[in-house]
Amino acid sequence: MRSSFIALSHNRALRHFCEHSRVGVRLSSRFVAGMELEDALRVAEAVNRQGMAVTLDSLGESVTSEMEAHQAADVYHKLLDAVAARKLKANISLKLTQTGLELSAGLAEDIALNLTQHALAVGSFVRIDMEDSRLTQTTLDVVRRIHARRDLRDSIGVVIQAYLYRSQADIEQLLADHIRVRLCKGAYNEPAEVAFPRKTQVDANYVKLAQMLLESPVYHALATHDEPMIAAAKSFAERKGIGRDRFEFQMLYGVRRDLQSALVREGYNVRVYVPFGREWYPYFMRRLAERPANVVFLARNLFRS
Repeated sequence: MRSSFIALSHNRALRHFCEHSRVGVRLSSRFVAGMELEDALRVAEAVNRQGMAVTLDSLGESVTSEMEAHQAADVYHKLLDAVAARKLKANISLKLTQTGLELSAGLAEDIALNLTQHALAVGSFVRIDMEDSRLTQTTLDVVRRIHARRDLRDSIGVVIQAYLYRSQADIEQLLADHIRVRLCKGAYNEPAEVAFPRKTQVDANYVKLAQMLLESPVYHALATHDEPMIAAAKSFAERKGIGRDRFEFQMLYGVRRDLQSALVREGYNVRVYVPFGREWYPYFMRRLAERPANVVFLARNLFRS
C-alpha cells in the first residue's frame, strides 16, 4: 500500500483533478490547514492556545522556474512577519526544491540564507525539510554552510530520515557542528541499496538515533506518532536525567491529536507541523502512505452523511 500511494503522489493527472475538485479539497482538510496563508495562521493560533508550538509549511516542491522559487520564498517571508506580528510560537519549514534546488543549488541556497536572516531578525527559526535520498547530501551541505555563519547558528536546522543507512553518520556530523535536527522515519520510496527495507529495522534505527540526539546539548525534535518510539524516548530521557525542556516531540496536523494533548499534559514540549496551500496533493498522498489508518479514517468521513 505504501508504494502504491507514493507512486500515486507522482501522478500528474490525478494531482490536477484532486487539487481542483471539491471532494479533493474536502479530503485534504484532515491534514492540510487550508489553502491560504491566513488559514494557516488561524490554525497556528488555535494550536498555540492548546499549549503546543507550530512549524508552518507552505506546500510546494520541485518548482520549474526562478520566478516560482522567489514566489515561494515571498510566502515564507510573509509568514515570518505574521508570526512576529501575532506573537505566535511558530517557525517555518521548507523544501529546497521549492526554492529552486533542481534549477540551481546557488539559487536555493541564496533564498534559504535570506529566509534564515529574516528568521533571525524576528526571533524565529528555519527548518530545512529533507526530500528523497538523491538530494540528501546537497541539502546537508546547504544547511552546514548557512549554519557556519556565526550569527545564524541558532536560526537554521535540518531533518534526518531514520530509514537511510547513512543517517547515523550524518547525525554524528550534525552533532559535531551543533546543528538542530528533526528526526523522522522517512516518507519517500527509497531502494534497498540506500534505505532499510523493513519497518522493524527502521524503528530500531530511529530509537538509536533518537538516543544520540537526546544526549546532545543541542535542542532537537523527535517527529513520530508511533507510541513505542515515544515511550522509548521518554524512558531513555528519564534514565539519563534529560529534562523535558531539552527536546520536543513533533507531530503532523490532523494526526493523533489525542496523543499530542496527552504529551502536553505530561509536561513535554510538542510542536505541530501545519501545512497549507493549494499544492497539497503530494504531501497528502505521503501521509496516506505512512499510516493505513489514515485511509480508513478518510473513507469513513467521505461517506458520512
